[in-house]
Amino acid sequence: MQLPPKVTERAFARLAEINGQTAAPQALRVAVEGGGCSGFQYDIKLEADVAEDDIVLEGAGQKVLIDPVSLPFLENATIDFTEELIGARFVIDNPNASSSCGCGVSFSM
Repeated sequence: MQLPPKVTERAFARLAEINGQTAAPQALRVAVEGGGCSGFQYDIKLEADVAEDDIVLEGAGQKVLIDPVSLPFLENATIDFTEELIGARFVIDNPNASSSCGCGVSFSM
C-alpha cells in the first residue's frame, strides 16, 4: 500500500483563495509525467473533473487529485505553496527524487 503525499495547510489555504475568486471551484491536480530536463516532471493544474480512480486528498473544503499512475512517484511527498522573490507557486518536496533541476519542476529517481 502506497502512502499518498501530504498537502500542507498553506497549500489548501491558497487553493481556497483561488477558488474563492471563481464561480466554479476546481481541484488541484498533481501528476507526474515523463520528460523535463531530469527525466520526470510535475504537472500541476486546476481541474474540475475527478476521475473514478483518482486519489482525493481533502482539507479546508478543497481537493487535491492524484492519478494512480503518478501515486508511486509521489509517495511520502509534500505538496506545499511557497511565495518567494521569483514568484508564488505550488511546490513538491519529494523524498523519492534522487535529483531535481533548478526550477523544481523536473526530477529523476
